[in-house]
Amino acid sequence: MAMECITSTQSMTQPHQNNNKESETTPLVFDASILRHQHQIPSQFIWPDEEKPSLQVSKLVIPLIDLGGFLSGDPAATMEAVRLVGEACKKHGFFLVVNHGINADLISNAHSYMDDFFELPLSQKQRAQRKTGEHCGYASSFTGRFSSKLPWKETLSFQFSAEKISPKIVKEYLSNTMGKEFEQFGSIYQDYCEAMSKLSLGIMELLGMSLGVGKECFREFFEENRSIMRLNYYPPCQKPDQTLGTGPHCDPTSLTILHQDQVGGLQVFVDNEWHSITPNFNAFVVNIGDTFMALSNGKYKSCLHRAVVNKKTTRKSLAFFLCPRNDKVVSPPRGLVDDDFSPRVYPDFTWPMLLEFTQKYYRADMNTLNAFTNWIQQKESS
Repeated sequence: MAMECITSTQSMTQPHQNNNKESETTPLVFDASILRHQHQIPSQFIWPDEEKPSLQVSKLVIPLIDLGGFLSGDPAATMEAVRLVGEACKKHGFFLVVNHGINADLISNAHSYMDDFFELPLSQKQRAQRKTGEHCGYASSFTGRFSSKLPWKETLSFQFSAEKISPKIVKEYLSNTMGKEFEQFGSIYQDYCEAMSKLSLGIMELLGMSLGVGKECFREFFEENRSIMRLNYYPPCQKPDQTLGTGPHCDPTSLTILHQDQVGGLQVFVDNEWHSITPNFNAFVVNIGDTFMALSNGKYKSCLHRAVVNKKTTRKSLAFFLCPRNDKVVSPPRGLVDDDFSPRVYPDFTWPMLLEFTQKYYRADMNTLNAFTNWIQQKESS
């Protein structure tokens, strides 16, 4: 579910600019077709001992939130969903939803079409190569951005817009980037993003009700969202105890809706320990990100999570990162702010400001929002 990530336990007042420099030497090339078979993995992918994954962790048992009654307008079912969402977001910012109304064939197609791209030779995938400082395109690990603690994965990211002026932005981007043979590929992910946008607005209604500001408050804020879709492809690794598919982090975006395949690998940090999340094809994994944590004035928590890899099987996941329209100011509703009992925790900002911070100055981790807050305050005082 990640943007780029790294673990840090120290309080940070300055962005890690040194972590974001491209290597002065030729960057390592992550060619999954070769590296997936190597028993000696490159040192850049080996994580420090204190951060290496434990592949034997307990499973997290959490209630599935049934959206069926909410979507059909049942008041009692809606209030139960509101209660469960509120409890989860106060504790760890993570929950699963079922009976969500998303067509199962669309989900299956979105998973299967990933192979059409990621099983291409590296040189062909690089037609969509992500450019330095940008967040869309193909990335083979992030070898061009970072020189250590690299994630064992490939990604393809693209922009989605719910604005009427950009009705087919996903389809056009993918077919223009990869060629006409990818028009159907683009159509699948255009439809998938539209479905995720609709689902996310429904979840925003539940979040608004659970925070006591009404169901329309956050729905309206995100109605014309300008979000990010990411296809995650985790190839097998012969040393899965040495590396991570995605390091521990909280997403800097507002809300993440993830669908994982049946392989498994997602872990969340709850009650001071890591827990695995059993894959459920009928469920979406939903987690709060830093931007919504700021919108809630810190009442709801960003979810700390990571992904592990395995020796034998490629793991795939679909991540939709809900983000507000670029000109929307991230500021909590008045009902969530009280000078005496609940003062403002974070300054106002726009999503492009936080995105720029994570792309150019700071490698997103569990402390991104605090580091970003300090960065803004230092800029304003200088």
